[in-house]
Amino acid sequence: MKTESPELRVAEVEATTPYGDERHKSEQVREMFDSIAPAYDFMNRAMTLGIDKLWRAKAVRMIKKSAPLTILDVATGTGDLAIKMARSMPQATVTGLDLSAGMVERGNAKVAKAGLSSRVKLEVGDSLAMPYADGSFDCVTVAYGVRNFEHLLQGYREMARVLRPGGMLVVIELSTPTSRLVKPLYRFYTRRVIPAVGRMVSKDSRAYTYLPESIEAVPQGSAMTALMAEAGFSHTQFKPLTFGTCTIYVAIA
Repeated sequence: MKTESPELRVAEVEATTPYGDERHKSEQVREMFDSIAPAYDFMNRAMTLGIDKLWRAKAVRMIKKSAPLTILDVATGTGDLAIKMARSMPQATVTGLDLSAGMVERGNAKVAKAGLSSRVKLEVGDSLAMPYADGSFDCVTVAYGVRNFEHLLQGYREMARVLRPGGMLVVIELSTPTSRLVKPLYRFYTRRVIPAVGRMVSKDSRAYTYLPESIEAVPQGSAMTALMAEAGFSHTQFKPLTFGTCTIYVAIA
C-alpha cells in the first residue's frame, strides 16, 4: 500500500480515473463500462482465472445466514452477484443498480435467460444518489465497485441510508497482496498481463490499465472499515482471500 491513512487513500482513489481528463469520475466510469460491456464477463473470468466465482460464492454464503428478503446490489454490472444471490436465496428479491446502461442491458438479458425476471430487476442509476427510500433493504452488496465511486464516503452513506437498521452491508473488492513473495507476481500480472489481454479483447485499451491503478489506490483492510464506520456502520470487519488479492468487508447499519 502507498499509505495507511484512510483520508489520503480516499483522495487517491477518487482522483484515479479511467481516462485522466477533466470530466467527473462518474462520467468517465460510465463511458468506460459502456465501452467494455461486450467483453466484461469474459475479462472477469480471464483476469481472475475464474476465482471471482469463488469469491462471490463465499460472500453469498455469508449473506444467506441473515436470510434477507430485500437485497440491493450496487454497481451491479452485468448482474453476476445479483443472479447468484437470487438463485441461492429464493425468498429474496434483488434490485441491481449501475451507472452503465450497456452493462444493465446485458445483465437484464442474463436475468431473463436465468428465468429470474420476477425476482431480479437491474436498473440504471447513480449509487451516490439512489432513488430508494430510507430503510428499503435488508442487505446491500457491492462487488468490485466501490473503487469506481466518485465520492467513496458519500457512496457508503447512501448505502447506510437505504439499509434498514440492523441491515447488512457486504462489499467484495480487489486488493493488493502484502506478501513479499506474492506482491511482485501480482503486480506483474495486473500491470502487464491484464492490460495486454484487455487491449486484445476490448476496444478500450485504457480500461484495463485503470484497473490495477484503482486497486492500488483504494482504501484496504482497516482503512476501508474505518471509512465504513465514518459513514455510520458498526461491527465492521474484513476477510482477505486468495493471498490478499480480494477482500470481503462486512458491516451493519
